[in-house]
Amino acid sequence: MLCRVGQIRRCAASLSQTLNLVAASRQKHTLPDLTYDYGALEPSINAEIMQLHHSKHHATYVNNLNVTEEKYQEALAKGDVTAQVALQPALKFNGGGHINHSIFWTNLSPNGGGEPQGELMETIKRDFGSFQKMKERMSAATVAVQGSGWGWLGLDKESGSLRIAACANQDPLHGTTGLIPLLGIDVWEHAYYLQYKNVRPDYVKAIWNVINWENVSERLQNAKK
Repeated sequence: MLCRVGQIRRCAASLSQTLNLVAASRQKHTLPDLTYDYGALEPSINAEIMQLHHSKHHATYVNNLNVTEEKYQEALAKGDVTAQVALQPALKFNGGGHINHSIFWTNLSPNGGGEPQGELMETIKRDFGSFQKMKERMSAATVAVQGSGWGWLGLDKESGSLRIAACANQDPLHGTTGLIPLLGIDVWEHAYYLQYKNVRPDYVKAIWNVINWENVSERLQNAKK
């Protein structure tokens, strides 16, 4: 009996060590670098907003996501389902914040603006009638977000059509609607208040001048694979 107890203890210790090694080896999320300077999107978005938005707000989502995932791994190792459930909101919020912003930075470019080309433009015309109509519908949906959230252009992979959607807070588009994100507009106040105050429509109008349509086109191509 004592021999069996000793075996169980050794097995438990070995399992615990393995779980700790897995948790330790898990690659942590990191803040992605921007491919342009903080001031490169002026006058549409000023340097102060970009610096705070990227190096402070996005960084906070990344840090909190890593902390939450570590706690979640501990809860899994302990078989603590109650703790796992309790951590879900933090995973959704911080994980969504990291996902959303990682897309957002690439959706913007100092060489952006204008109109998309090629297949993206043809798909927009097919699904919305014209590029201008798509802009108007997406702008309206984004401005209308209550409180904080995002406006999105996404792909419905089943139908192959483009759709406009709005998500509250940091809810990720794909995880909450099934749509594959192509273009996102952040309408949390930290994304525009220092420059546009409470006039969200002016910010949404200005951001079209720095949209990176090449990136949106690449996302459409990848989403169709």
